[in-house]
Amino acid sequence: MSDYKVLHVDGDRFGDFCVLDDGDYRVLSFGDNDEQSKMDKSQPHVPQHTYVQAMLAVLLFTQPKSVIILGLGGGALVHSLRHFDAAIKITAVELRGQVIEVAKRFFQLPLSKKLTVIHEDAYVFLAQAEHKKVDVIFADIYSDKGVDKQQLSNQFIEQTKQLLKTDGFLVLNCWKEHSRDLQLRDTLHEHFSQVFACLTGGGNWVVFATNKANCFSAANNKQELQALSQKLDINVSRVLTRFGPWE
Repeated sequence: MSDYKVLHVDGDRFGDFCVLDDGDYRVLSFGDNDEQSKMDKSQPHVPQHTYVQAMLAVLLFTQPKSVIILGLGGGALVHSLRHFDAAIKITAVELRGQVIEVAKRFFQLPLSKKLTVIHEDAYVFLAQAEHKKVDVIFADIYSDKGVDKQQLSNQFIEQTKQLLKTDGFLVLNCWKEHSRDLQLRDTLHEHFSQVFACLTGGGNWVVFATNKANCFSAANNKQELQALSQKLDINVSRVLTRFGPWE
C-alpha cells in the first residue's frame, strides 16, 4: 500500500484508523496493511472486496424492501444496494462515530431519506429489538483484530432472527477459519432451516441463513446470475463458485 497517500488519520477508544488515497481508489484502514473498506472513486457502487460481492449474492434469493447493515465501514454495501434499487430502506448501525463521519466525508456515502445511519453498538441495537422486521440483515462487525466474537454467538443469531421477516435472510461475513466452527454451524441450524456458505478468494467465509424454502437454486441459474451481475457491475458467479449447504 506504499503508493497510497494518507488523507486523514483518526482514532477513538477502539483504536486508530486512517483514510488512504492513490488517485483512483480510497481505502479505510484499521491497521497496518488492512483494507477495511475500498472504493473506486469513479464508480463507488462497484464493491472492490470479494466478501462484499459475496454478501450481495443474497439479492439472487430475495428482492428486499428493507435491510439492516451491522457495521458501516466505508459504506460499500450501502453504495451497492442503493445502486441496485434506490427504493430499499437501509438502516446502518455503526459503533464508531468517527467512522460514520469518515464514510460521509471521504467515501461519498449516498445520503437520502431511505438511509438511516445509527451511531450505536450493534448488540445494544439488537437487544432493544425496536426496529421493524426487515428482509435482510448483513452482519459485518470487524475490528483491527478481526471478526467480533459476539457476531458468532447464539444470542446474536437469535436476536437477528427476531428482527427478520419470516422468509428473511441473515448474511454473515466471517473468516475462512470459521468454516470449521461447528458450534456456529449448529447454532445457525437451530434457528434457520437453510444454511449455505461460500469461501471467497480473499479468505472470507460468507454465510447465508434463512427459513425460506428452496431459494438457493438461483445460484445455479445462469440467466439470474447474469442479470444480477449486470445490475451490480460485478461477476457474481465467480464469487459463488464454492457455494453450497453448510452441513
